[in-house]
Amino acid sequence: MQRIYITARLNGVNLQFDEAAYVRLESYLAEAERALDGNPDRAENLADLEQAIADQCRQRMRADQVAVTLRHLGPALEEIGPVQAPGVDSAPEQPARVEPRRLEQVSEGALISGVCLGIARYLQVDVTLVRVIAVLLLFVSGGAMIVVYLILMLLLPYAPAEAGGAPIGKLPTKSREFVEFVRSKFSVATG
Repeated sequence: MQRIYITARLNGVNLQFDEAAYVRLESYLAEAERALDGNPDRAENLADLEQAIADQCRQRMRADQVAVTLRHLGPALEEIGPVQAPGVDSAPEQPARVEPRRLEQVSEGALISGVCLGIARYLQVDVTLVRVIAVLLLFVSGGAMIVVYLILMLLLPYAPAEAGGAPIGKLPTKSREFVEFVRSKFSVATG
């Protein structure tokens, strides 16, 4: 079976394309022409675009290859990007997806268990502020804050470890072991 190649002249550069790549090239250039319709520099922009496509395809081809395939053309067109008229956005801005905030213990960088660090992350405030408030509440409550802290330690889930995060110290590690021990005993008692 003989392969059929289509020769296209891109800004004075003759390149052979297989049929699928040629169809994709025609589609891309037609979209570019529509996007640049009414632009006074349309012809110059299209010539520059054709030159860029030819250069990108030749960079991706080996010396022994005869024709441009979709494997060469696809990445070339992706690198060049969609053509748009000057001053026109290509697509409306999509709002950034906001992850729901979760109240959880953060062991990396924690002093005791990570409750204050988790609260600080949840409230998006400095952890020092949360720790100072916790110490003040400890004195004001006559020590009842210790019970509140222990309850939060037992109830709040642990945040997943961050890649490249701060190492977990000895006390937070021991606190985590204690919490897991108590949770396992509690689940056996209730289960």
